[in-house]
This record gives sequence, structure tokens and C-alpha cells, in this order.
Amino acid sequence: MRTQRLHMAMKSAVLLILCLLLPIAVEFQSSSSASSTYAFGKPKQNPVQQRKDDMSWVKLQKKYPGAYVLNGPRNEKRVALTFDDAPDPRYTPAILDILAQHDVCATFFIVGNRAQKHPRLVQRIQREGHTIGNHSYDHAVMSKLSLSGYRKQIWRTDAIIKNIVGYSPRFFRPPYGELLPQQVRWSKLAGYTIVNWDVDSVDWKNSTSTVVIRNIKKTLQPGSIILQHAGGGEGQDLSGTIKALPQLIGLLQSKGYELVTLPELLGKSADRPIQ
Repeated sequence: MRTQRLHMAMKSAVLLILCLLLPIAVEFQSSSSASSTYAFGKPKQNPVQQRKDDMSWVKLQKKYPGAYVLNGPRNEKRVALTFDDAPDPRYTPAILDILAQHDVCATFFIVGNRAQKHPRLVQRIQREGHTIGNHSYDHAVMSKLSLSGYRKQIWRTDAIIKNIVGYSPRFFRPPYGELLPQQVRWSKLAGYTIVNWDVDSVDWKNSTSTVVIRNIKKTLQPGSIILQHAGGGEGQDLSGTIKALPQLIGLLQSKGYELVTLPELLGKSADRPIQ
């Protein structure tokens, strides 16, 4: 009988210990699980998502005001037409002809290796009063390059353009609009202004003139920087851009917009200040 009571007492003691330890074990497991998600009270972010957030246009514009721009002042009815991927003998001359007919000046972002092949087209762009910007040497994705690789893309194109038109462009537009924060920081220190856009014509999709106009009207407002293309890749058809351009100019002017270059819109010279 005494042995039986001893066994029962031992079982009771074990159960009591288990009851006391169970909440501690649960709390430990929960805190361990949470620690994999939280560090110092803040949630850990997926590296891919973190990189995407770091390249947010809105964040970069806030972090580097004046050095990274998406638009001009909103208090005046002025807009800037910008054309990427020039020069291209298939499309650039036709765009220049239309702009000249309507007495409108625009901004052309030049690809270095294309400028090497067609320097006279670059000279024509400048001669007819348009602003020239840097659009990399070979249309690489800047966010995939090291800082050294990024600098080489800009410097190489800078030298080519300066040799053709006599000045180093202040304005740089990254292909696809993608840049890393450290690339923007370096560009600012080197005297460049990064210019993306707030109105996308999406003309690179071989869009018809109707679609081009519709896309532009979606987000158009005072101070807008409008993205179009004056050059295309293999298989790209920009005939919609050319057909839409006279209509676009007429539409903008009928709504009271003044069409200006980036230096006029942003109040900065076209040439890069010497650092």
C-alpha cells in the first residue's frame, strides 16, 4: 500500500512539472518562430522585395530632390516631349521633320553606339534646337551593373556626344527607367540629373497612333514629361509614334499646353556642370 501511494505521488509530481513547463515551451517556440521573421522588432523583408522597394521611383525622387525627377512644376501648363533610343535612321528623321513643321523643340536621349554610327543625325538634332541627353552606351539594364560598369556606360556615351555636339549632357535617362540608389547618388555628385517620366506612350509595343494618344492622355497634367521613342530595336515598328505626333502636338496646344525642352521645364542647362 505504501509503495502504491509513493508511485501515485511521483506521477502527480511529474504531471505538475509538465504543466509548469508547457507554457514556457510554447512561449519559447513562438518567440523562436517570431525571431525568424522579426529582428529588433522590425519584420525582415525578402531581399528581392527590398531591392524593388529601394528602386521605387517615388522614394528616389523624395531622397534625391532635383537630382532625380519624374516631372516638372505642376503650376504651369507646360509639358516636355522626350524621345528615347535616338538616333535611328528609320524613325528619327521623320520625327525631326514633324517637330520642325510645328516649330516644336523636344529632348532626345541618345544611345552611344548609335551615335557613333549616325553622328550626322545627332548633329541635326542639336542644329534644329533640340536638347540632347545621355541614354547609356548600349541600352543595358543599369540596375544589373556594378557602380563601375554604370559609370563606364555614362562616361563612354558622354565622350561620344561631346565629340559630336561639343558639350556633355546634364540629363541622363536609364534604359527601362531602372537605377539603384547608389547609382543615383553617384550621378548627383557627378553633376547629372536623372530624368524618367510620368507619362508613358507605350509606343515601343508597336502601338497604333490611336493607342499612343490614348496612353498619353491617361496621366497627362501640367509639368508632365512624356516618354516616346525615336529609335527602335529589331522588329519594332514606331510608325504609330510618327503618325500620332502631329495629332499629339495639336491636342496639347488646343488644351493650352506649351511644349518645351527639359532645360526649359526644369530650369537647368542642357550641359553638365563641371564638378
